[in-house]
Amino acid sequence: MPTSFVSAFLRRSLAAVLGAGLAVSAAAAPKLKLGTLAPVGTSYHKAIMGMAETWRRESGGTVDLNIYAGGKLGGEAEMVGLMKVNSLQAALLTGVGLSEIEPGVTGLQNIPMGFHSLSEVDFVAQRLRPMLEERLAQKGFIVLFWVDSGWVRFFANKPMLHPGDLRELKLFSWSGNPDQIELYKSAGFNAVPLETADIVPGLQTGLIDAVPLPPFYAMAAQVDTRAGHMIDLNWAPLVGALVVRKESWEKIPAATRAALWQAAVTAGKEITATGRREMDESVSAMEKRGLKVARITPEIEAEWRAISEEVYPMIRGKLVPADIFDETMRLLVEYRASHPAP
Repeated sequence: MPTSFVSAFLRRSLAAVLGAGLAVSAAAAPKLKLGTLAPVGTSYHKAIMGMAETWRRESGGTVDLNIYAGGKLGGEAEMVGLMKVNSLQAALLTGVGLSEIEPGVTGLQNIPMGFHSLSEVDFVAQRLRPMLEERLAQKGFIVLFWVDSGWVRFFANKPMLHPGDLRELKLFSWSGNPDQIELYKSAGFNAVPLETADIVPGLQTGLIDAVPLPPFYAMAAQVDTRAGHMIDLNWAPLVGALVVRKESWEKIPAATRAALWQAAVTAGKEITATGRREMDESVSAMEKRGLKVARITPEIEAEWRAISEEVYPMIRGKLVPADIFDETMRLLVEYRASHPAP
């Protein structure tokens, strides 16, 4: 057999093998779906869209991240359910959704009036996160970044200032969390369980009168046009995290994962910084279009703190795991001992 024929045959065979290998690699390129309640066009949405583009670039186009924003895939409990069956591979969740995976996350969000400043939120979060990340990993989820967007405030369709004012209104509460609903009711509030997507329709129909929300979300969803009163009270921080299925994440080559992780960390820092800034900017913007803000005094704040602390025994061990609740409180005492209030 002529040497030239053999060489040509080997070249064709090698090309076929390499071509098949490339085809397999292309077929195996991860296609990830990410869900979030963050409305389209918000800073949250823009940041994760930018992250997705960086992922495509850093992976040479092999990691394709498709984002479904604005609750398109349902509420957070539904998104967690979709991740558990691999119909969804990642989600940017608040503490509400994260607690569906790991209840300990509630220690960062579900202790009303527990935090006095965002510096306290940072201090406690930095110390709890390693433990929470380990627990989430044990349940099959990797945390790519943590975020918060400042404080949750109460919006209502009627003026309110004191706890008694809010008790007279029908208050939104996230569905799927009976313990939180029971807690609200034990404090004398009329809690109405709904999904986040039902907030605006609920305000329009009178199903609810009031809702606790971060100002940026209230502005994006135009909640203030239906609930035109807000109390300037720092009820609780809104925390969240981007989580991805461990199984899906580990299909990405390790070297590529490192670059994607860095892009995610950058996006998380951007979201937190922007979210905190937008907290005040959103309130100012909503005031310009008619939002009425009730300013609190130290005496009124003390009223709200008193009713919150009354239910801490019910929160501990029920809404927030006892070990996490105790550690959060211990860390707050530690922080305040070295950072006395002015």
